[in-house]
Amino acid sequence: MKIAEIRELSTAELAERIDAEVVNYNSMKFNHHISPLEDYSQIKKLRRDIARMKGELRQRELNK
Repeated sequence: MKIAEIRELSTAELAERIDAEVVNYNSMKFNHHISPLEDYSQIKKLRRDIARMKGELRQRELNK
């Protein structure tokens, strides 16, 4: 997810999206430990997307 797409989301949508992506990340990581994924770089991409979203959410909190 690109930063421009993240900035278009409202704060509530962003918080919900973060929660959903964290759940997805944890399940993907768990499944990778059981049986390796074909493209394990998805885990890295998802982790970075979560970090981008959390960074934008924090920036919005500081700008209030």
